[in-house]
Amino acid sequence: MTDLPPLPFESPATAADLATMREQLGREMRGVVSIARRCPCGRPAVVRTLPRLPDGTPFPTSLYLTLPSMVLAVSRVEATGEMARLTAELTQDPELAAAYGRAHERYLARRAELGEAEELTGVSAGGMPERVKCLHALVGQALAEGEGVNPVGDRVLTALAPVASIDVCRCEEEAA
Repeated sequence: MTDLPPLPFESPATAADLATMREQLGREMRGVVSIARRCPCGRPAVVRTLPRLPDGTPFPTSLYLTLPSMVLAVSRVEATGEMARLTAELTQDPELAAAYGRAHERYLARRAELGEAEELTGVSAGGMPERVKCLHALVGQALAEGEGVNPVGDRVLTALAPVASIDVCRCEEEAA
């Protein structure tokens, strides 16, 4: 176990949540522990999963986005080449690199709360700590933990604020 405070927005996952996430992602959810963040209408936005799925598969990404409006917005940022730019910035900005390293360590500690998968030792998600590989995982961590934990996730959320926000429900628009 770790000495981390509880995730500030975490709540149990219900059968209805699993059905909603199946609709959101187009597949069955495996290894779900909880909903780490919800949109204002209560639908899952970030899911928390076990480090080893029920079939034995190691699964490093224990926090990730499910809310379609946020997934789409983050995908659009990824398509711009922002990940390469941020990776380059990590090599040039020691403060950013140190904060990103702390986010990596926190991700590992948070996942360890749920168990271990030896194959994942030292491997977090999103390319941490040396590169930026998956903004969906980094934004998922930022949304689940709150501002100030993952500097890259926070930057992406700030950049998205004019067009996408976890605080603005777009679920009805998405369902239409």
